[in-house]
Amino acid sequence: MAAPTLDPPADAAPVRSRRPAPLLVRVSVAAGAGLLLFATFPPRPLWWLAPVAYALLFASVRHVRARRGFLLGFLFGLAFLLPLLSWTGGMVGAVPWMALCVFEALFFGLAGAAMAVVSRLRVAALWAATVWVGVEALRGRVPFGGLPWGRAGFGQPEGLFLPTASIGGVPLLSFVTVLAGFALAEIVRRLVRREVRTVAAPAVLLVLALVAGPVAAVVPATVDGPERTVTIAAVQGNVPRLGLEFNAQRRAVLDNHVRVTEQLAADIAAGRQPQPDVVIWPENSSDIDPFRNADAAAEISQAAAVVRAPILVGSVLVNADGTTSNSVLLWDPVKGPVARNDKRRIQPFGEYMPWRSFFRLFSSWVDRAGNFVPGPGPGVLDAAGIPVGITICWEVAFDDLVADSVDAGATVLAVPSNNATFGLSEMTYQQLAMSRIRSVEHDRSSIVATTSGVSAAITPDGTVTASTGQFVPGTLVERTVLRDTTTLASRLRSVPEWVLTAVGVLAVGAAVLAGRRRQRRTVTDSAPAGSAEPPVREDEDG
Repeated sequence: MAAPTLDPPADAAPVRSRRPAPLLVRVSVAAGAGLLLFATFPPRPLWWLAPVAYALLFASVRHVRARRGFLLGFLFGLAFLLPLLSWTGGMVGAVPWMALCVFEALFFGLAGAAMAVVSRLRVAALWAATVWVGVEALRGRVPFGGLPWGRAGFGQPEGLFLPTASIGGVPLLSFVTVLAGFALAEIVRRLVRREVRTVAAPAVLLVLALVAGPVAAVVPATVDGPERTVTIAAVQGNVPRLGLEFNAQRRAVLDNHVRVTEQLAADIAAGRQPQPDVVIWPENSSDIDPFRNADAAAEISQAAAVVRAPILVGSVLVNADGTTSNSVLLWDPVKGPVARNDKRRIQPFGEYMPWRSFFRLFSSWVDRAGNFVPGPGPGVLDAAGIPVGITICWEVAFDDLVADSVDAGATVLAVPSNNATFGLSEMTYQQLAMSRIRSVEHDRSSIVATTSGVSAAITPDGTVTASTGQFVPGTLVERTVLRDTTTLASRLRSVPEWVLTAVGVLAVGAAVLAGRRRQRRTVTDSAPAGSAEPPVREDEDG
């Protein structure tokens, strides 16, 4: 990869000779791009508009100072995140929702500042795309474990770019998506300015981004064992009513899942459904701890016995020290509970409250946060000889957790979730998109089981073969392919992300050093003879 250098004078001179775009225009473009990006995210199948949104963002931050790039990136992020994360407001109110979006938009501001810095380099679109991946890596880790929601790759559950996830995971999927947009911005800019001779470099980048998916699609995964097919059922029992209040009706939720499972058993006995090898219940399907409540245990045992298959039961367990665990129990139809997988990465501000006394100053909702603790293990349960990778609800957003399950031998991925708290919002569709991408990334089928929808069965190529509606009871019984393969993404894990991040950091460093050398030359060349304090030229758009 060639070292980044400043644009040559032939390219830079026309920029200095033209009047820079007014700040109001740049602000409008950046904010509009953020709204457009939101419109490309599920459930809307407008993945192909995402590069346009990123093109507008890059056009707004190109050749501005870092502080102005920060402002533009921040406004882009805010316009994108406010509607994307609006479902959080239904849970905690408007003030915490807006505070979350403002804080997360700071990372987009950081990306905008860094992109502005590298925009003066040759092949600027390439370096800007690596910067974007680096900031996504940071946002997905800090603070409190990070919030990966809204990564560029998570808006691409279908379409041209998706197969790149099998090569470099979500980071590479994000990279090619934003690279296509940034390269498009450069092509349009140079054509508008009639700089046809300089279009070749960004055109090559755009072509590389567009062909990356088709090329990745033909790269085979390493086969480690024979493929087989089993029958897996997902039960969606539904909740008594929308909103947080459903937690006060825990027994009704458990009863619903038992009732739907018994109906499934009746359909099996009548020949309307095939016999499943394993049944998956969603997260919080039994908020009543069956180890402490004999009635709950008896109900689950009855359901497992009548359906004649082990059930993965999402449950809330009270630990000996008074803390709680968000767990999936493997409930055998004969032996009862035989194994347990606890949620490994718990949700701040929901399952636990960091800095509780501080955040209580902003909202009394903090006292509704739980006292959950994370559990150990790689996230795999062996259900009737089927190694099932478990990522509970928002765990599916974290690259390392899914990769750990696959490394531990999972041949199918299960995503038990509880989306009832978020009503009829788009949250469930955003999360479903992540499961589709994980299937492609690791060449695994995925089964999404939710309390209230959307539950779904997903093939290894990311196709949804069956799904339920929202807030209706339902059952999915699917012939599911189990694969023991290793994709390049599974093998490399976080290596592509760290490589792209390192390149982005080096590009920013190179741009800063080159800018200082250029400024020194400008000051020296423009200093009046004998002047002790030569005038300093401001950057354009400054």
